[in-house]
Amino acid sequence: MEPMIDIQISVNGQVVAANVPPRQTLVDFLRYRLELTGSHVGCEHGSCGACTIRLNGDIVRGCLVLAVQADGAEVETIEGLSDSGELADLQATFHAHNALQCGYCTPGMLLTAQALLTDNPDPSREEIRSYLSGNYCRCTGYQAIVDAIESVATARNGAAS
Repeated sequence: MEPMIDIQISVNGQVVAANVPPRQTLVDFLRYRLELTGSHVGCEHGSCGACTIRLNGDIVRGCLVLAVQADGAEVETIEGLSDSGELADLQATFHAHNALQCGYCTPGMLLTAQALLTDNPDPSREEIRSYLSGNYCRCTGYQAIVDAIESVATARNGAAS
């Protein structure tokens, strides 16, 4: 029988204490233990970006982090960031630009786009493409996603003026 380890994590502002297997990934903990299913499991190698979450403010791949490694950390998922309104303009603009289709990659794209716009409020189209390079989308061809992010950057910069 595999040993279990006690952890305590702040998830979307709520402290969660749990007993987890040492090899359980953070994305599996979030999805199957906490039923936060916005972060998806794709490649399980950190290549596709479907499992993107924020860990202590940094964008990470939830499939590459063990739940026990997040002990004492602050985790933010698409659910928490959507509920807080942090992603509202990105979500609306993704919808308006048809930058989502099947939706599987969308949570990771939104979190990555938000991180980009925090790091670089006025990115070029090439910078947007480069920043998104670790997030796969098999439906949209990326053009609408880049258009949406560029549109949000322009709107945010106009509002800041």
